[in-house]
Amino acid sequence: MDAVVKTLSPRPALKPAADVATKPSREEAEAAVRTLIRWAGDDPSREGLRDTPKRVVKAYEELYSGYGVDAQEVLSKVFEDVGGYDDMVVVRDIPFHSHCEHHMVPFVGRASIGYYPSEGVVGLSKLARVVDVFARRLQTQETMTAEIIGAVDEALKPRGVAVIIEAEHMCMSMRGVLKQGAMTVTTQFTGVFRDDPAEQARFLTMVRGLR
Repeated sequence: MDAVVKTLSPRPALKPAADVATKPSREEAEAAVRTLIRWAGDDPSREGLRDTPKRVVKAYEELYSGYGVDAQEVLSKVFEDVGGYDDMVVVRDIPFHSHCEHHMVPFVGRASIGYYPSEGVVGLSKLARVVDVFARRLQTQETMTAEIIGAVDEALKPRGVAVIIEAEHMCMSMRGVLKQGAMTVTTQFTGVFRDDPAEQARFLTMVRGLR
């Protein structure tokens, strides 16, 4: 079951973590985890849970590492000498995992990005890294779609960008309506992709038709 959603504008830029004076200390974060363990009904002092707060905080540093990365820096190296190539560039099926900002449970899926070069191209791995920059934050899929396309559009100034994200949300499959396997699909287009439905269809064929 697919739910197709048009995306909204990206959220305002975040302040770097270093500028947030109210950021809790590691000790405060670990204490919060112990509180949650007690609230769930277990004993954070028992052997199996004794080091869990440290592990959770360490995991959070990785899971939410996108807050400390600037997408424009990731995309800053543009290669102008591409031998006259001016057709579509597509990186498809980029796997990602993120966390829903409403319930803080995972959503997992894949993103595909296409663009028509104008002033140059970017290293293909950089597009995958940009997906991770925004995925490793508390997110909604709609906002993540808009943030990815906005970052690519700003950095490359291409003739058009296309993004499609397909993901399963654990907030639907693990809780609530308990609909395992339901996939949410979001798309957004700029430039020639937005203005020409044939270009949208070509992009979607390259992404889905070649699987």
